[in-house]
Amino acid sequence: MIMVWGNKVKATGLPKFLSGAVMIPFTKIVFPYYYLFIIAIAALVGIAFGCLLSNLPMGGMYHQELWTAFMDKNSEFYHSYGHVLANGGLLDFFYIGVKTSLYPCLIFLGVGAMTDFGP
Repeated sequence: MIMVWGNKVKATGLPKFLSGAVMIPFTKIVFPYYYLFIIAIAALVGIAFGCLLSNLPMGGMYHQELWTAFMDKNSEFYHSYGHVLANGGLLDFFYIGVKTSLYPCLIFLGVGAMTDFGP
């Protein structure tokens, strides 16, 4: 049964098309197109969403007064991440990851895991 399908595939000319000189222009045209218009746009959607979130007025996602109290040595909430987590919004939560340098560690951990175990 496998030989029958193998012969039918060979009869279509597809193996000849995908090998040799015909495949080189294909890779030079289709793969960059795929990257530029599919992969790159998908990556930019997340960036655009973050830009929109951070610029929404009065969205309640970021609270400057929490971070002012967080940095004030005379405040009862000096370096109190729990207070920020309990009363903050989405961007306050993300800022904790930036402030504590958690994101580079997670990125290196993810890259290392992908290197060891594959994507």
